Amino acid sequence: MADFSDYLENELLDHVFAGASFSAPAAVYLALFTAAPSDAGGGTEVSTGGYAREEISFGTASSGTISNDTAVEFTASGGNFGTVTHVGIFDADTSGNLLTWKAITSVVINDGDTLTFPIGDIDVSLD
Repeated sequence: MADFSDYLENELLDHVFAGASFSAPAAVYLALFTAAPSDAGGGTEVSTGGYAREEISFGTASSGTISNDTAVEFTASGGNFGTVTHVGIFDADTSGNLLTWKAITSVVINDGDTLTFPIGDIDVSLD
């Protein structure tokens, strides 16, 4: 994932270069989208099929990249998610601020299907 949201870009710049306070979120959550968000936010997050954002954890950064250190799974239950085209990371399990986002290979998630992101599959990089 390389597309940082405007929110995160401004928070990091203010923190590093203007001395503004910025606290890391207590947890971050992976979200699925059926239409692309942008750096300003937006997009269409999945909202059917028993969908909820899933908490995601990361190991230690190395060479400008940090990766998820546990697998993350989404299972459609009681309906379909539709065609998932993008993922995003938020600072809250509902609402909150989009931190980063990226396109993925499109996948149709129907009732009972599980979409799994294995360990090391979600990378966030600064370059």
